[in-house]
Amino acid sequence: MFKTTPKLTRILLSLALAVFATLSLKAQEIPTDESVISAGESTFKANCTQCHQIWEVRIGPALNNVYERRSVEWITSWIKNSQAMIASGDEQAVALWEEYDKTVMAAYPFSDGEIMELLAYIQAETVAGPPKPPTPEPGVTGEAQGDSISSSYLMAVIIILVVVLLLAVIALIIAAKTLVKHLKDVKGLNEAEQEVVSQQFDVAAFLKSNNFVGLVIFIFTVVVLKTLIDGAFTIGVQQGYQPTQPIAFSHEIHAGQYEIDCQYCHTGVRKSKSANIPSPNICMNCHTQVKTESEEIQKIYAAIDYDPDTKTYGTNTKPIEWVRIHNLPDLAYFNHSQHVKVAELECETCHGPIKEMEVVYQYSSLTMGWCINCHRETDVNTKGNEYYDKLVKLHSEQSKEPMKVEDIGGLECAKCHY
Repeated sequence: MFKTTPKLTRILLSLALAVFATLSLKAQEIPTDESVISAGESTFKANCTQCHQIWEVRIGPALNNVYERRSVEWITSWIKNSQAMIASGDEQAVALWEEYDKTVMAAYPFSDGEIMELLAYIQAETVAGPPKPPTPEPGVTGEAQGDSISSSYLMAVIIILVVVLLLAVIALIIAAKTLVKHLKDVKGLNEAEQEVVSQQFDVAAFLKSNNFVGLVIFIFTVVVLKTLIDGAFTIGVQQGYQPTQPIAFSHEIHAGQYEIDCQYCHTGVRKSKSANIPSPNICMNCHTQVKTESEEIQKIYAAIDYDPDTKTYGTNTKPIEWVRIHNLPDLAYFNHSQHVKVAELECETCHGPIKEMEVVYQYSSLTMGWCINCHRETDVNTKGNEYYDKLVKLHSEQSKEPMKVEDIGGLECAKCHY
Protein backbone atom coordinates (compact mmCIF):
# COMPACT_ATOMS: atom_id res chain seq x y z
CA MET A 1 0.00 0.00 0.00
CA PHE A 2 1.31 3.46 -1.02
CA LYS A 3 1.79 5.81 1.92
CA THR A 4 2.07 9.59 1.68
CA THR A 5 3.88 11.90 4.00
CA PRO A 6 2.64 15.44 4.86
CA LYS A 7 5.45 16.91 2.73
CA LEU A 8 4.50 14.77 -0.27
CA THR A 9 0.84 15.71 0.21
CA ARG A 10 1.69 19.41 0.07
CA ILE A 11 3.75 18.88 -3.11
CA LEU A 12 0.95 16.96 -4.80
CA LEU A 13 -1.58 19.59 -3.76
CA SER A 14 0.60 22.38 -5.16
CA LEU A 15 1.00 20.53 -8.44
CA ALA A 16 -2.75 19.99 -8.66
CA LEU A 17 -3.46 23.66 -8.03
CA ALA A 18 -0.89 24.70 -10.65
CA VAL A 19 -2.44 22.37 -13.24
CA PHE A 20 -5.91 23.66 -12.38
CA ALA A 21 -4.80 27.28 -12.71
CA THR A 22 -3.15 26.58 -16.06
CA LEU A 23 -6.25 24.84 -17.39
CA SER A 24 -8.43 27.69 -16.13
CA LEU A 25 -6.32 30.30 -17.91
CA LYS A 26 -6.34 28.28 -21.14
CA ALA A 27 -10.11 27.94 -20.90
CA GLN A 28 -10.43 31.70 -20.40
CA GLU A 29 -10.23 32.64 -24.06
CA ILE A 30 -10.34 36.28 -25.08
CA PRO A 31 -13.76 37.09 -26.60
CA THR A 32 -14.09 38.11 -30.23
CA ASP A 33 -17.68 39.33 -30.11
CA GLU A 34 -18.12 42.79 -31.65
CA SER A 35 -20.15 44.13 -28.72
CA VAL A 36 -17.43 43.05 -26.26
CA ILE A 37 -14.72 44.64 -28.42
CA SER A 38 -16.75 47.87 -28.63
CA ALA A 39 -17.17 47.96 -24.84
CA GLY A 40 -13.43 47.37 -24.44
CA GLU A 41 -12.66 50.20 -26.86
CA SER A 42 -14.78 52.61 -24.80
CA THR A 43 -13.05 51.55 -21.58
CA PHE A 44 -9.61 51.78 -23.19
CA LYS A 45 -10.16 55.27 -24.61
CA ALA A 46 -11.66 56.56 -21.36
CA ASN A 47 -8.93 55.21 -19.07
CA CYS A 48 -5.82 54.01 -20.88
CA THR A 49 -4.93 56.20 -23.87
CA GLN A 50 -3.18 58.85 -21.79
CA CYS A 51 -0.40 56.35 -21.00
CA HIS A 52 -0.72 53.52 -23.53
CA GLN A 53 -1.12 52.93 -27.25
CA ILE A 54 -1.53 49.63 -29.05
CA TRP A 55 1.40 50.01 -31.43
CA GLU A 56 3.66 52.68 -29.94
CA VAL A 57 5.33 53.33 -26.62
CA ARG A 58 3.98 56.33 -24.75
CA ILE A 59 4.41 56.67 -20.99
CA GLY A 60 3.91 52.93 -20.66
CA PRO A 61 4.66 50.06 -23.06
CA ALA A 62 2.83 49.34 -26.32
CA LEU A 63 0.06 46.82 -25.67
CA ASN A 64 -0.07 44.78 -28.87
CA ASN A 65 0.14 41.05 -28.09
CA VAL A 66 0.24 41.78 -24.35
CA TYR A 67 -2.01 38.76 -23.77
CA GLU A 68 0.77 36.57 -25.23
CA ARG A 69 3.57 38.23 -23.23
CA ARG A 70 1.70 38.01 -19.92
CA SER A 71 -0.91 35.64 -18.55
CA VAL A 72 -4.49 36.88 -18.18
CA GLU A 73 -4.21 36.33 -14.44
CA TRP A 74 -1.07 38.49 -14.25
CA ILE A 75 -2.62 41.25 -16.40
CA THR A 76 -5.72 41.27 -14.21
CA SER A 77 -3.69 41.64 -11.02
CA TRP A 78 -1.49 44.33 -12.56
CA ILE A 79 -4.44 46.45 -13.71
CA LYS A 80 -6.24 46.17 -10.39
CA ASN A 81 -3.21 47.04 -8.24
CA SER A 82 0.21 47.27 -9.86
CA GLN A 83 1.88 48.69 -6.76
CA ALA A 84 0.81 45.71 -4.66
CA MET A 85 2.45 43.38 -7.19
CA ILE A 86 5.65 45.43 -7.13
CA ALA A 87 5.66 45.42 -3.31
CA SER A 88 5.18 41.63 -3.32
CA GLY A 89 8.41 41.24 -5.31
CA ASP A 90 6.87 39.87 -8.51
CA GLU A 91 9.83 39.74 -10.89
CA GLN A 92 7.90 40.78 -14.01
CA ALA A 93 6.18 43.63 -12.17
CA VAL A 94 9.41 44.96 -10.68
CA ALA A 95 11.23 44.72 -14.03
CA LEU A 96 8.42 46.60 -15.81
CA TRP A 97 8.34 49.29 -13.12
CA GLU A 98 12.09 49.89 -13.35
CA GLU A 99 12.13 49.81 -17.16
CA TYR A 100 9.65 52.69 -17.33
CA ASP A 101 11.43 54.92 -14.81
CA LYS A 102 9.35 53.78 -11.83
CA THR A 103 6.25 55.47 -13.18
CA VAL A 104 3.30 54.69 -10.91
CA MET A 105 0.28 53.21 -12.68
CA ALA A 106 -3.04 54.02 -11.04
CA ALA A 107 -5.10 51.14 -9.64
CA TYR A 108 -8.28 50.48 -11.62
CA PRO A 109 -11.14 48.65 -9.87
CA PHE A 110 -12.30 46.94 -13.06
CA SER A 111 -14.25 43.71 -12.92
CA ASP A 112 -12.77 40.60 -14.54
CA GLY A 113 -15.35 41.00 -17.31
CA GLU A 114 -14.23 44.57 -18.05
CA ILE A 115 -10.60 43.45 -18.22
CA MET A 116 -11.54 40.74 -20.71
CA GLU A 117 -13.31 43.43 -22.76
CA LEU A 118 -10.09 45.45 -22.75
CA LEU A 119 -8.10 42.42 -23.89
CA ALA A 120 -10.70 41.72 -26.60
CA TYR A 121 -10.17 45.24 -27.96
CA ILE A 122 -6.37 44.96 -27.75
CA GLN A 123 -6.50 41.60 -29.53
CA ALA A 124 -8.73 43.00 -32.29
CA GLU A 125 -6.38 45.95 -32.81
CA THR A 126 -3.34 43.63 -32.79
CA VAL A 127 -4.89 41.41 -35.45
CA ALA A 128 -5.80 44.48 -37.54
CA GLY A 129 -2.16 45.54 -37.53
CA PRO A 130 -0.54 48.98 -37.12
CA PRO A 131 -2.55 51.94 -38.47
CA LYS A 132 -1.59 53.21 -41.90
CA PRO A 133 -0.84 56.92 -42.34
CA PRO A 134 -3.62 58.81 -44.14
CA THR A 135 -3.11 59.28 -47.87
CA PRO A 136 -3.66 62.88 -48.98
CA GLU A 137 -5.89 63.53 -51.95
CA PRO A 138 -3.97 63.93 -55.25
CA GLY A 139 -3.06 67.55 -55.83
CA VAL A 140 -4.47 68.67 -52.50
CA THR A 141 -2.23 69.35 -49.53
CA GLY A 142 -2.25 71.14 -46.21
CA GLU A 143 -5.01 73.62 -45.50
CA ALA A 144 -6.38 73.28 -49.03
CA GLN A 145 -7.92 69.90 -48.21
CA GLY A 146 -11.70 69.79 -47.75
CA ASP A 147 -14.60 71.68 -49.29
CA SER A 148 -14.48 74.76 -47.10
CA ILE A 149 -13.49 78.14 -48.54
CA SER A 150 -11.48 80.46 -46.34
CA SER A 151 -12.90 83.84 -45.39
CA SER A 152 -9.80 85.58 -46.83
CA TYR A 153 -10.51 83.98 -50.21
CA LEU A 154 -14.13 85.17 -50.14
CA MET A 155 -13.01 88.68 -49.16
CA ALA A 156 -10.56 88.76 -52.09
CA VAL A 157 -13.35 87.75 -54.49
CA ILE A 158 -15.62 90.49 -53.13
CA ILE A 159 -12.89 93.14 -53.49
CA ILE A 160 -12.21 92.07 -57.08
CA LEU A 161 -15.92 92.28 -57.93
CA VAL A 162 -16.17 95.78 -56.40
CA VAL A 163 -13.13 96.97 -58.39
CA VAL A 164 -14.58 95.53 -61.62
CA LEU A 165 -17.90 97.27 -60.90
CA LEU A 166 -16.17 100.63 -60.31
CA LEU A 167 -14.18 100.25 -63.54
CA ALA A 168 -17.39 99.47 -65.43
CA VAL A 169 -19.08 102.61 -64.04
CA ILE A 170 -16.09 104.77 -64.98
CA ALA A 171 -16.10 103.28 -68.48
CA LEU A 172 -19.80 104.05 -68.89
CA ILE A 173 -19.30 107.66 -67.75
CA ILE A 174 -16.44 108.14 -70.22
CA ALA A 175 -18.49 106.58 -73.00
CA ALA A 176 -21.48 108.82 -72.22
CA LYS A 177 -19.36 111.99 -72.27
CA THR A 178 -17.75 110.96 -75.56
CA LEU A 179 -21.16 110.28 -77.10
CA VAL A 180 -22.56 113.64 -75.95
CA LYS A 181 -19.51 115.45 -77.31
CA HIS A 182 -19.95 113.69 -80.64
CA LEU A 183 -23.66 114.53 -80.80
CA LYS A 184 -22.94 118.23 -80.17
CA ASP A 185 -20.85 118.28 -83.33
CA VAL A 186 -23.56 116.66 -85.42
CA LYS A 187 -25.52 119.11 -87.64
CA GLY A 188 -29.18 118.89 -88.47
CA LEU A 189 -30.53 118.09 -84.98
CA ASN A 190 -33.98 119.45 -84.25
CA GLU A 191 -34.81 121.62 -81.23
CA ALA A 192 -35.88 118.73 -78.98
CA GLU A 193 -32.73 116.76 -79.76
CA GLN A 194 -30.57 119.83 -79.19
CA GLU A 195 -32.22 120.29 -75.75
CA VAL A 196 -31.46 116.70 -74.75
CA VAL A 197 -27.85 116.96 -75.85
CA SER A 198 -27.32 120.32 -74.18
CA GLN A 199 -28.98 119.62 -70.85
CA GLN A 200 -26.74 119.62 -67.75
CA PHE A 201 -27.14 117.46 -64.65
CA ASP A 202 -27.72 119.74 -61.64
CA VAL A 203 -26.15 117.91 -58.70
CA ALA A 204 -27.24 120.51 -56.10
CA ALA A 205 -30.86 120.39 -57.21
CA PHE A 206 -30.84 116.58 -57.14
CA LEU A 207 -29.43 116.46 -53.60
CA LYS A 208 -32.14 118.88 -52.40
CA SER A 209 -34.97 117.02 -54.09
CA ASN A 210 -37.66 115.29 -51.99
CA ASN A 211 -37.00 111.99 -53.72
CA PHE A 212 -33.30 111.92 -52.79
CA VAL A 213 -33.91 113.11 -49.20
CA GLY A 214 -36.65 110.48 -48.73
CA LEU A 215 -34.38 107.75 -50.10
CA VAL A 216 -31.54 108.72 -47.74
CA ILE A 217 -33.90 108.77 -44.72
CA PHE A 218 -35.32 105.36 -45.70
CA ILE A 219 -31.86 103.76 -46.09
CA PHE A 220 -30.64 105.29 -42.83
CA THR A 221 -33.71 104.00 -40.95
CA VAL A 222 -33.32 100.48 -42.37
CA VAL A 223 -29.61 100.35 -41.46
CA VAL A 224 -30.25 101.57 -37.90
CA LEU A 225 -33.11 99.10 -37.33
CA LYS A 226 -31.07 96.22 -38.78
CA THR A 227 -28.12 97.09 -36.53
CA LEU A 228 -30.37 97.27 -33.44
CA ILE A 229 -32.04 93.93 -34.24
CA ASP A 230 -28.73 92.19 -34.91
CA GLY A 231 -27.34 93.63 -31.67
CA ALA A 232 -30.37 92.41 -29.71
CA PHE A 233 -29.93 88.89 -31.08
CA THR A 234 -26.28 88.82 -29.99
CA ILE A 235 -26.97 89.70 -26.34
CA GLY A 236 -25.62 86.83 -24.26
CA VAL A 237 -24.21 85.04 -27.33
CA GLN A 238 -20.48 84.38 -27.01
CA GLN A 239 -19.86 82.33 -30.14
CA GLY A 240 -16.16 82.51 -30.99
CA TYR A 241 -15.21 83.49 -27.42
CA GLN A 242 -11.57 82.42 -26.90
CA PRO A 243 -10.08 83.66 -23.62
CA THR A 244 -6.45 83.29 -22.63
CA GLN A 245 -6.08 80.63 -19.92
CA PRO A 246 -3.67 80.82 -16.94
CA ILE A 247 -1.94 77.66 -18.22
CA ALA A 248 -1.57 77.03 -21.95
CA PHE A 249 -3.33 73.71 -22.56
CA SER A 250 -3.55 72.31 -26.10
CA HIS A 251 -6.55 70.14 -26.95
CA GLU A 252 -4.94 69.61 -30.35
CA ILE A 253 -2.05 67.77 -28.69
CA HIS A 254 -3.92 65.92 -25.93
CA ALA A 255 -7.25 65.04 -27.59
CA GLY A 256 -5.99 65.09 -31.18
CA GLN A 257 -2.39 63.91 -31.40
CA TYR A 258 -2.45 61.61 -28.35
CA GLU A 259 -6.16 60.67 -28.64
CA ILE A 260 -6.88 61.06 -24.93
CA ASP A 261 -10.61 60.56 -24.47
CA CYS A 262 -12.55 63.61 -23.32
CA GLN A 263 -14.04 61.60 -20.44
CA TYR A 264 -10.63 60.90 -18.93
CA CYS A 265 -10.24 64.57 -17.99
CA HIS A 266 -13.88 65.69 -17.88
CA THR A 267 -14.92 62.91 -15.54
CA GLY A 268 -18.50 64.05 -14.91
CA VAL A 269 -19.65 64.18 -18.51
CA ARG A 270 -21.44 60.80 -18.43
CA LYS A 271 -22.78 60.90 -14.89
CA SER A 272 -23.39 64.52 -14.00
CA LYS A 273 -25.12 67.68 -15.14
CA SER A 274 -21.72 69.32 -15.62
CA ALA A 275 -18.68 68.03 -17.48
CA ASN A 276 -16.44 69.64 -14.78
CA ILE A 277 -13.00 71.18 -15.13
CA PRO A 278 -10.24 68.55 -14.61
CA SER A 279 -8.44 68.67 -11.30
CA PRO A 280 -4.62 68.98 -11.27
CA ASN A 281 -4.19 65.40 -10.04
CA ILE A 282 -5.44 64.20 -13.45
CA CYS A 283 -2.68 66.23 -15.10
CA MET A 284 -0.17 64.72 -12.68
CA ASN A 285 -1.03 61.18 -13.79
CA CYS A 286 1.21 61.95 -16.77
CA HIS A 287 3.17 65.05 -15.91
CA THR A 288 5.18 63.63 -13.05
CA GLN A 289 7.17 62.07 -15.91
CA VAL A 290 6.24 63.93 -19.10
CA LYS A 291 7.44 67.45 -20.03
CA THR A 292 8.57 68.14 -16.48
CA GLU A 293 10.85 70.93 -17.72
CA SER A 294 8.01 72.82 -19.47
CA GLU A 295 7.18 76.28 -18.13
CA GLU A 296 3.45 75.51 -18.34
CA ILE A 297 3.86 72.28 -16.37
CA GLN A 298 5.87 74.19 -13.79
CA LYS A 299 2.76 76.34 -13.26
CA ILE A 300 0.83 73.18 -12.32
CA TYR A 301 3.61 72.19 -9.91
CA ALA A 302 3.45 75.65 -8.32
CA ALA A 303 -0.33 75.45 -7.91
CA ILE A 304 -0.24 72.09 -6.11
CA ASP A 305 3.10 72.75 -4.37
CA TYR A 306 4.86 69.79 -5.99
CA ASP A 307 8.65 69.40 -6.01
CA PRO A 308 9.69 67.43 -9.12
CA ASP A 309 13.17 66.79 -7.73
CA THR A 310 12.03 65.10 -4.53
CA LYS A 311 8.62 64.09 -5.93
CA THR A 312 6.89 65.33 -2.80
CA TYR A 313 3.85 67.51 -2.23
CA GLY A 314 3.65 70.49 0.11
CA THR A 315 0.73 72.23 1.76
CA ASN A 316 0.98 75.64 0.09
CA THR A 317 -1.59 74.94 -2.62
CA LYS A 318 -3.69 77.39 -4.61
CA PRO A 319 -6.42 76.93 -7.22
CA ILE A 320 -5.75 77.26 -10.94
CA GLU A 321 -8.02 80.07 -12.10
CA TRP A 322 -9.28 78.59 -15.37
CA VAL A 323 -11.53 80.88 -17.42
CA ARG A 324 -14.90 79.32 -18.23
CA ILE A 325 -15.64 79.38 -21.97
CA HIS A 326 -19.10 77.85 -22.39
CA ASN A 327 -21.74 79.63 -20.31
CA LEU A 328 -25.50 79.17 -20.31
CA PRO A 329 -27.81 81.64 -18.53
CA ASP A 330 -29.01 80.59 -15.08
CA LEU A 331 -32.58 80.28 -16.38
CA ALA A 332 -31.59 77.44 -18.74
CA TYR A 333 -31.08 73.82 -17.65
CA PHE A 334 -28.70 71.54 -19.53
CA ASN A 335 -27.62 68.04 -18.48
CA HIS A 336 -24.43 66.58 -19.99
CA SER A 337 -25.14 62.99 -18.93
CA GLN A 338 -28.58 63.06 -20.58
CA HIS A 339 -27.04 64.06 -23.90
CA VAL A 340 -23.75 62.13 -23.76
CA LYS A 341 -24.78 58.88 -22.06
CA VAL A 342 -28.44 58.51 -23.02
CA ALA A 343 -28.50 60.26 -26.41
CA GLU A 344 -24.90 59.15 -27.15
CA LEU A 345 -23.99 62.48 -28.74
CA GLU A 346 -20.33 63.07 -29.55
CA CYS A 347 -18.58 66.01 -27.88
CA GLU A 348 -17.91 67.52 -31.32
CA THR A 349 -21.66 67.89 -31.93
CA CYS A 350 -21.75 70.95 -29.68
CA HIS A 351 -18.10 71.80 -29.11
CA GLY A 352 -16.96 71.55 -32.72
CA PRO A 353 -13.55 70.26 -33.91
CA ILE A 354 -12.12 70.23 -30.38
CA LYS A 355 -9.30 67.88 -31.43
CA GLU A 356 -7.97 70.57 -33.78
CA MET A 357 -8.08 73.47 -31.30
CA GLU A 358 -4.77 74.70 -29.95
CA VAL A 359 -6.79 77.17 -27.85
CA VAL A 360 -10.42 76.25 -27.21
CA TYR A 361 -13.17 78.63 -28.31
CA GLN A 362 -16.96 78.50 -28.24
CA TYR A 363 -17.84 76.82 -31.53
CA SER A 364 -21.66 76.83 -31.40
CA SER A 365 -23.96 79.74 -30.63
CA LEU A 366 -25.68 77.84 -27.77
CA THR A 367 -28.79 79.96 -28.28
CA MET A 368 -32.34 78.86 -27.60
CA GLY A 369 -33.04 78.65 -31.34
CA TRP A 370 -29.93 76.51 -31.85
CA CYS A 371 -31.12 74.03 -29.19
CA ILE A 372 -34.68 73.96 -30.56
CA ASN A 373 -33.47 73.24 -34.09
CA CYS A 374 -31.40 70.35 -32.75
CA HIS A 375 -34.44 68.91 -30.94
CA ARG A 376 -36.47 69.21 -34.13
CA GLU A 377 -33.88 67.46 -36.29
CA THR A 378 -32.41 64.80 -33.97
CA ASP A 379 -33.81 61.25 -33.87
CA VAL A 380 -34.40 59.81 -30.41
CA ASN A 381 -31.91 57.07 -29.62
CA THR A 382 -34.34 54.31 -28.61
CA LYS A 383 -32.18 51.29 -29.41
CA GLY A 384 -31.88 48.93 -26.45
CA ASN A 385 -33.81 51.27 -24.14
CA GLU A 386 -37.10 49.80 -22.91
CA TYR A 387 -38.13 53.21 -21.57
CA TYR A 388 -39.07 54.27 -25.11
CA ASP A 389 -40.87 51.09 -26.24
CA LYS A 390 -44.42 52.38 -25.67
CA LEU A 391 -43.57 55.83 -27.01
CA VAL A 392 -42.13 54.30 -30.20
CA LYS A 393 -45.27 52.18 -30.63
CA LEU A 394 -47.60 55.17 -30.18
CA HIS A 395 -45.50 57.32 -32.51
CA SER A 396 -45.39 54.66 -35.24
CA GLU A 397 -49.21 54.48 -35.20
CA GLN A 398 -49.45 58.18 -36.03
CA SER A 399 -46.42 58.83 -38.23
CA LYS A 400 -44.05 57.02 -40.55
CA GLU A 401 -41.23 59.47 -39.79
CA PRO A 402 -38.56 58.65 -37.16
CA MET A 403 -39.36 59.84 -33.65
CA LYS A 404 -37.64 63.16 -33.00
CA VAL A 405 -36.78 64.77 -29.67
CA GLU A 406 -39.61 67.27 -30.18
CA ASP A 407 -42.06 64.33 -30.32
CA ILE A 408 -41.29 63.39 -26.70
CA GLY A 409 -41.63 66.88 -25.26
CA GLY A 410 -38.30 68.27 -26.39
CA LEU A 411 -39.86 71.65 -27.14
CA GLU A 412 -41.77 71.99 -23.86
CA CYS A 413 -40.71 75.13 -21.98
CA ALA A 414 -40.30 73.27 -18.66
CA LYS A 415 -37.75 70.89 -20.18
CA CYS A 416 -35.10 73.59 -20.10
CA HIS A 417 -36.68 76.37 -18.05
CA TYR A 418 -37.57 74.63 -14.81
